[in-house]
Amino acid sequence: MVKRIASVVLVVGLSGCVLGPDHVRPEMDLPDGWEATKVAASPAARIDPQWWHAFGDPVLTDLVEEALARNADVSLAAARVAEARAILNLRDAERYPLLRAQASGARQRSSADTAVPGGGQIVGDYSVAAVLSYEIDLWGRLARANEAARAQLVAGEATQAAVRLAVAADVATGYFNLRALDQQIDVAQRTVQTRQESYRLQESRYRNGAISQLAFRQAESELAAAEAELPSLRRQRALQVNALSVLIGGTPREILQPAAMAGRSIEDFPALPDVPMGLPSGLLERRPDIRAAEQQLRAANAEIGIARAAYFPTLSLTGLLGTQSEELSGLFNGPAKTWQFAGDLAAPIVDFGRTRANVRAAEARREQAVVNYQQTVRVAFREVLDALESRTAAVDRVAAQDRQIVALRETARLAQRRFDEGYSDYLEVLDAQRSLFAVELARITTQQSRLRALVDLYKALGGGWQLPAGDGQAG
Repeated sequence: MVKRIASVVLVVGLSGCVLGPDHVRPEMDLPDGWEATKVAASPAARIDPQWWHAFGDPVLTDLVEEALARNADVSLAAARVAEARAILNLRDAERYPLLRAQASGARQRSSADTAVPGGGQIVGDYSVAAVLSYEIDLWGRLARANEAARAQLVAGEATQAAVRLAVAADVATGYFNLRALDQQIDVAQRTVQTRQESYRLQESRYRNGAISQLAFRQAESELAAAEAELPSLRRQRALQVNALSVLIGGTPREILQPAAMAGRSIEDFPALPDVPMGLPSGLLERRPDIRAAEQQLRAANAEIGIARAAYFPTLSLTGLLGTQSEELSGLFNGPAKTWQFAGDLAAPIVDFGRTRANVRAAEARREQAVVNYQQTVRVAFREVLDALESRTAAVDRVAAQDRQIVALRETARLAQRRFDEGYSDYLEVLDAQRSLFAVELARITTQQSRLRALVDLYKALGGGWQLPAGDGQAG
């Protein structure tokens, strides 16, 4: 009997069709490469999932890897992937027959004080059976549900990769901010030390009548200005350490007792690697957020088929094979055998627009997914172009500031000499020192921007780039 039921299920199941539109990626007018920005890559270029190693800083590497293991957003994304995988397993199981064991037993005595024949007798009813139930997927509702669940799982995995990429980029950016603040604190401390020496010298000269009180007070003011920078920089550093501690998933105790996080100086990081020429636009398709957006579109597309299937009848089959007897001792005798095969057909007649509303809602969600996919692609191209522009601007600005610092150091030396020889007042010296201090701090910020631009480029491209041996420099 079971074989007969299975044969009917197989024949009817294979005769079903699938409703709803098939997934087609929306057309996008994408450039083949980056000719406008002189950037491209070999078609053989591939993503480097551990791009932060390119900076050659063990402290940075440890922080990123710790964040990927402990960060709350990464853990939450992993849990959502586990949920999506479980839902897919459920949708897979729903496409197959359900076999259940069923047993029941009852024994009763009816009242003898009635007109019902046989009153007062003791009657038993015992049964054991295997029940097979199956919904025939005539219109592809279960197939579309499975497709939607699979797309959501792939989207969840892509979203998890996007979260990991964003966390790694945030850690790298925060770490470079910390290194820049350390360098600025060092510059400020050296400036304070230099101005303390200058202040003591001017104080001595003022007491000896060699300079005016105005020059002495100007030296005192500049010393105080440099000293005032230190508390602000130290506060910013403490806040950055706290932010990194939270980002890497530190406990409250670890946040209150942060590690030194001492690594390479902002000046010691390697130069920006050359962006490989010939980088195709297809590389952006490997960005996890773009993959996630496309899979969400695929899922929304499948849900239209699920909604449309409600217009049509559903067919469910049930088979039962077992034994039934009035006495427990006779339950497994030959005459106690029982079986049943039944089909249930249910078709909608009037639902007052429920199904139509569900279909329209599914179609509207698909339109939202199309817009989201297209916008994700646009944002991806904008982020790459922004990162490339920031990279170029930072490199040019560092070069210009290097020249400016050389010139200002010479200006400060000459101004001090002119003042010592009595050719100018002390204001020239102060102006030169003030300008030098400001540019030295600004150059460190530009170095930080240079590194941040590279992090943004790695993130915008979905990771670093790797080329085959002999095909150019890899990042």
